[in-house]
Amino acid sequence: MVQVNPDNGITESPGTSRWLSTPSELDQWLLGLPLEAPVALDTEFERVSTFYPIPGLVQLGGAGQLWLVDPEVAAGSDQFRAMLNDPTRPKLLYAMSEDLELFRHWLDLEPRGVIDLQVGAALAGAGFSVGYARLVETLFGEVLDKSATRSDWVSRPLSAQQEKYAIDDIRFLEPVYQWVAPRLQERGLSAAMAEESERFAEEAAAAENPETHYLKLRGGWGLNPDQQVLLQALVAWRERECRRVDRPRSRVINDGLLIAIAERQPESLEALSDVQGVAPGFVRRYGESLLQLTTAAPELDGGDFEFIPRPLTRDQQALYKKVKKHFRNAAESIDIPIEILAPRKRIEAVIQSRNLTGSPFFEGWRRQVIAPVASDIEELLRQ
Repeated sequence: MVQVNPDNGITESPGTSRWLSTPSELDQWLLGLPLEAPVALDTEFERVSTFYPIPGLVQLGGAGQLWLVDPEVAAGSDQFRAMLNDPTRPKLLYAMSEDLELFRHWLDLEPRGVIDLQVGAALAGAGFSVGYARLVETLFGEVLDKSATRSDWVSRPLSAQQEKYAIDDIRFLEPVYQWVAPRLQERGLSAAMAEESERFAEEAAAAENPETHYLKLRGGWGLNPDQQVLLQALVAWRERECRRVDRPRSRVINDGLLIAIAERQPESLEALSDVQGVAPGFVRRYGESLLQLTTAAPELDGGDFEFIPRPLTRDQQALYKKVKKHFRNAAESIDIPIEILAPRKRIEAVIQSRNLTGSPFFEGWRRQVIAPVASDIEELLRQ
């Protein structure tokens, strides 16, 4: 059995990795965990020439034990799914966006009760977007071997180096959690880590909606309203086609070309071929489908269409700098990165709407942090 070092709470790296080899073994281990005990969680996957990540390995830790699990074993475990869906069981991850994406596409579920310890460490004063290996070395003095990061996680058997790498990826998650939690309590931010992790997970899931993905193509802001409507249809088509053929977006058609097609609004295969950069093979394979979109795209009728945010004007940029200073002061007052408190896109949204108190981006834990500077920001917005 893998043991916990009583001096620092860190689970010792085992000489031989332990595997849960069947769904029933995984079920039994999960059922034996203390109620509401945190579970350290990580995944390894492949994603080179596919749209969807291919699961390669699941790593689990809890109650002083560390385990490796093959994807088919995890997928066949009812208790594994139940654990992911249980909001009362904290799931400890680090920089969790790709892990959550994998669970969405592989198991068709949105894990609940997830805690992103990279966010937690930032809120606790460790700095913005600190890598896992760097944080482990800073806190615990152990240097992790990251040479297996880009190795083949799908083929079997895994090498001893891969297994050690995989175990190390979860071995320090609970100790990091134990370091973060009291520091957040001291700062009055105990609920912030869970709240921010949940918000991040919800936003990441919403961002995968094919109908709203066009909003990520910031370069399309200069298109006129009808062209943006067409761009929305083109991007939604591209998103569905990538999912259908399981190919990366760039291998179907890149963002820049979609913007160019929306701007030209071609009505024939010849006109589509004339768009610089559109390959003949793309026209042969997808030309008719795109022409259907360009001819069928509805004209803007003044409804609820959401336009791509335009860059700030020169005057708005000047206001942005003034407003950001107040956010920075608020962040520095409790030693958290401004990137966590007020990311650029959120400040831009406040500038463009001229509204702070009604902004959904500054509710919850942010409200108490911003309170000392809120009146100063609102005064600037009224000018």
